[in-house]
Amino acid sequence: MTSAGSPEPRRSPHTAHIDARSDETSSIRRPRVDEGIDLWRIARDSETLDLNSSYAYVLYARDFAATCRIALVDDRPAGYVLAYRRPSDPSCLFVWQVAVDESARGLGLAGRMLDDLIRDDAVTPPVRMLQTTITDDNAASQQLFRSFARRWDDAPMTVTPLFESIHLTPADGSETVHAPERLYEIGPPGIR
Repeated sequence: MTSAGSPEPRRSPHTAHIDARSDETSSIRRPRVDEGIDLWRIARDSETLDLNSSYAYVLYARDFAATCRIALVDDRPAGYVLAYRRPSDPSCLFVWQVAVDESARGLGLAGRMLDDLIRDDAVTPPVRMLQTTITDDNAASQQLFRSFARRWDDAPMTVTPLFESIHLTPADGSETVHAPERLYEIGPPGIR
């Protein structure tokens, strides 16, 4: 599901390498519809995320922009967070995907996008719980969300089984076996 970084991803032809000084020229905001294809490209180039159709990313940029973020470095899309509010509990935010272009890794963009999303006063009701799913082999995402929990008033974090391989792998053998996704629940903040 989520991926803050991965070993040796393919470099995007649309972005040059970004050095550590670029954090001075980065910004984070809600994505626009015309940037949906950039979100798709970042996911594709990560070579680790489950890639969905470009249409899905455009829909997120249109229908869920309030609960999503795009990071720009030198005015170029360099990362994103896609999330939505759980219909059964609008105070719970489910983070579907996190990605940062290989050229922008190391700038802390993934954490900054999550922080910006949670701190957005225009997003109501306030987020009291954050959920995501992560495979057992995705250490980068596990670290991203552990770090987020510490920054979010040392919010408690629990990890429980959610989706097993049988739930995620087509029975017809058309795809490789998908690793189980564990549910990470963070929150509410400030409670220990």
